Amino acid sequence: MPIAEVTVIPIGTGSTSLSAYVADMQRVLETVEGVTYELTSMGTIIEGPLQRILAAVEALHESPFTNGAQRVSTAVKIDDRRDKSSSSRSKLESVERKLHADPAE
Repeated sequence: MPIAEVTVIPIGTGSTSLSAYVADMQRVLETVEGVTYELTSMGTIIEGPLQRILAAVEALHESPFTNGAQRVSTAVKIDDRRDKSSSSRSKLESVERKLHADPAE
């Protein structure tokens, strides 16, 4: 299943604080069917079918405009692994197992 990392930056908002925009974007994500998501301190991780992820990215990108931003910069990174099932959690668990493995093995 594809995993995307999305960062949306409203520009020209009149304030250095963007948390109200981020909160609104999280509310928008609640309305997008077929995806799961996790807010991080630097962006949002979205998992689901690619078409649903892209619909979520479009909704996120539009959200600041509807809340008064005059310019929006959106960065998207997509990991689409098709040889086996994957998730954000499984990727982290794989690294954690390797961190705790015996180096002699």
